[in-house]
Amino acid sequence: MRERVLDYLWESGHVTARIVRALLTPLGWVFGLLVRIRNLAYDRGWIAQRALALPTISIGNLTVGGTGKTPVTAWVASRLRERGGAPCVVLRGYGDDEPKVHIRLNPDIPVVVDADRVGAIVRMRNAGATVAVLDDGFQHRRARRDADVVLLSADRFGPVRLLPAGPWREPLTALGRANIIVVTRKSASRIRARELLSHAMRFAPRAEGAMVHLAADVLVACDSTASLPATGVADADVLAISAIAEPRAFESQLRALGARVVSASYSDHHQFTEAEASSLAERARGAAWAVCTLKDAVKLAALWPRGAPPLWYLSQRVSVEAGAESLDALIARFAPGSTP
Repeated sequence: MRERVLDYLWESGHVTARIVRALLTPLGWVFGLLVRIRNLAYDRGWIAQRALALPTISIGNLTVGGTGKTPVTAWVASRLRERGGAPCVVLRGYGDDEPKVHIRLNPDIPVVVDADRVGAIVRMRNAGATVAVLDDGFQHRRARRDADVVLLSADRFGPVRLLPAGPWREPLTALGRANIIVVTRKSASRIRARELLSHAMRFAPRAEGAMVHLAADVLVACDSTASLPATGVADADVLAISAIAEPRAFESQLRALGARVVSASYSDHHQFTEAEASSLAERARGAAWAVCTLKDAVKLAALWPRGAPPLWYLSQRVSVEAGAESLDALIARFAPGSTP
């Protein structure tokens, strides 16, 4: 419910939403001023940054959720492992879903959740890790990492209104701190993503750019390892269950596959109850499919009633559409034998 209210206030063209945004805009100016002062303090060395115990890549964004940080972070970590590194994933953790997703995607890569990410990286080094990947680390300026990858969503990009008048944590000028800007898309067109990347690069002339498609891959059964082609939902009624920052992009992916979507969306990081799972399972009896995201599957699977229609999640495939050489160079830089 909270996410729906925020989406309405931040994005709706209705007169009530516009009035509320206008009233909140002065608070956004104050927030922006505080952000600029904080960044200036770090840039000038007035606030000290802490050196990290491992070479570190930060994957972050400028907005409140919805850019694909978790799958991109997991993808980077898996590529580091393939190159012979011993990566770890470090995140603050705003819910227990994110670490569970990382463990599901990369079961052999350690994940640590700790608000003190500086101390967490020390522990990971002592445990044998050779490189750290920060999930949502761009605003965590206390930690002096070696590379910043900043994500922008082509599905969710809109007017830059700082909190609380909009979802932006920093203005686009903050992209000047980025090493690589990655535009992600789920259902948005490649043209839209390319236009956004071109616009973003104006704020970071020294950064490199890339485009990543978080493409619908396969349907995976939540109670087993069985999988089916995602096209199986074509011409079928689908109960789309999501507790993510951008449920519309998920639902648009299902519609693009030909599904007739019935939305069952909750606030980001929502902790499902047994009663909610039972209610969703009952609703699923009226549909051919009950499909959620992996972020929801790691919470719902244990609560899904026996005898109910099966619950599936739509897996995402990270497909690099532009800037592959920049991302490859980043991975190579942190591979064994390289010097960040």
